[in-house]
Amino acid sequence: MANFFFTRKSLDDLLAQTEESEHKLKRALGSFDMVLLGIGAIIGTGIFVLTGVGAALHAGPAVTLSFAVSAVACVFAALCYAEFASILPVSGSAYTYAYATIGELLAWIIGWDLILEYAVCSITVAIGWSGYLVNLLAGMGIIIPAWLCTPPLNIPAVIIVMIITALLVIGIKESARFNSFIVIVKLAVILFFIFFGLFFIKPENWSPFMPFGWNGVMTGAAIVFFAYIGFDAVSTTAEETKHPQRDLPIGIIVSLLVCSTLYIIVALILTGIIPVMDYAADQSFLSAPIAFALKVLHQDWASGIIAVGAVMGITSVLLVMMMGQPRVFFAMSRDRLLPESVSRVHPRFRTPYRTTIITGIGVGLVALLIPIGTAAELANIGTLFAFAIVSASVLILRKINPTVKRSFRVPAVWIISPLGVIFSLYLMYSLPVLTWIRFLAWLDIGLFIYFFYSRTHSRVAEKDHRERKFSWGLLLEFFGIFFIINSFLFGLLALLTLTGITALKSWEEIHLDPAQSLAFCGVVFLTGIIMLLAGKWLRKRKH
Repeated sequence: MANFFFTRKSLDDLLAQTEESEHKLKRALGSFDMVLLGIGAIIGTGIFVLTGVGAALHAGPAVTLSFAVSAVACVFAALCYAEFASILPVSGSAYTYAYATIGELLAWIIGWDLILEYAVCSITVAIGWSGYLVNLLAGMGIIIPAWLCTPPLNIPAVIIVMIITALLVIGIKESARFNSFIVIVKLAVILFFIFFGLFFIKPENWSPFMPFGWNGVMTGAAIVFFAYIGFDAVSTTAEETKHPQRDLPIGIIVSLLVCSTLYIIVALILTGIIPVMDYAADQSFLSAPIAFALKVLHQDWASGIIAVGAVMGITSVLLVMMMGQPRVFFAMSRDRLLPESVSRVHPRFRTPYRTTIITGIGVGLVALLIPIGTAAELANIGTLFAFAIVSASVLILRKINPTVKRSFRVPAVWIISPLGVIFSLYLMYSLPVLTWIRFLAWLDIGLFIYFFYSRTHSRVAEKDHRERKFSWGLLLEFFGIFFIINSFLFGLLALLTLTGITALKSWEEIHLDPAQSLAFCGVVFLTGIIMLLAGKWLRKRKH
């Protein structure tokens, strides 16, 4: 394999880039801002929507366990993120961490993956925000015509995206203040539901507790994992934090612990006040389970309060997701893996305004035109992939650079780090097959962009230009890697299904046979190995 695929960027080079005048961001955030940004990103669509989907369609009352499993997976990953954030206070999150430990190719894959994750989350949340706002206004007697709020003309979704984009361009501190206000309101609404719901719990609603068995719990965990996406977005603001080595770990860990506790309690109360399995076919329940449950109890006034909290909660999620994506985009552009011109910061506001505006336009257009039914699953798989890489990278950095100063260290790292990888991969492979196909298609597009553009334009390419020069041997190596990655990831999915570790249901839905798919992946894998070896032989012969 070409050596430059594994070229790492030194910690000193990564930190030096943050001080370049044309790329320097404004440091304005403290630890409290970090905690509230984390809560703002995590608590939103997940708690107000996916609680019902996970309970009614996948896990039953055991969705409480689904949330707990997802929380455990996130805690392992969060500890690894916190250590990296204390070492590398650089925008880019998992992309930057991979560049410093595993090499350029995998860093590109992670960065490309994160662009998808944050963009899809933003689109999904914008569409969800539109739906909640329309319903809330309808409850007040204000009716928005359906043609104005449904694709291909979802005007409310575009408006909120434009507002958030403008706020993010103006300044990080202003954005954080807006987020803090919203977070306080939605926390108050969630606590209201918890204390109010306690008086309506009927223990018989928790029976049977696990109607779909453990597979149902794990599928539910993979679905509700979307609820936890967000704490990693805190790390993308590293260059805008006053004391990142201290504040970032605090923001990541505290926000995740607070939100995990609230999720589990809310899921327990929701499944206790109504028999959630009875509403599996009710779209009103699936789209707004908490507000729906209060209506079933004839507490419409309380349902209205929840609706207000949901709109506020979803707004803060959109804010942080649209804050994270431009900063990953910014970091990749600054490294010249994407066009460097878009990484300029605003001369007055010191924000990555070009990547923010590009993101806002992209998210707004897609949210305007397209309904996205499987976006949560697609965002989940991208996030879990990043979590697995970060969890593994902590051990790699401990090995290759053990003396670097770490303000925070993962406790029992030889246990926590592997568990982070295992839990993330297990949840990834619990997602539907169609989600995997879409995910691999996105990664494949990214691989082609890397080979035909990024590998020759990156900053480190200046040091090894001769090695990166196009050759037929290099092309064979690339396609060998391409086939190996695709066949291994999809073949493992088929193997886990055949051994009963993951469910067969999603294969049947798209009329694919896992045994045939495994055989096909085996052939593709061997083809990739042959192409890789042939490419190496050609390159060696040429030299």
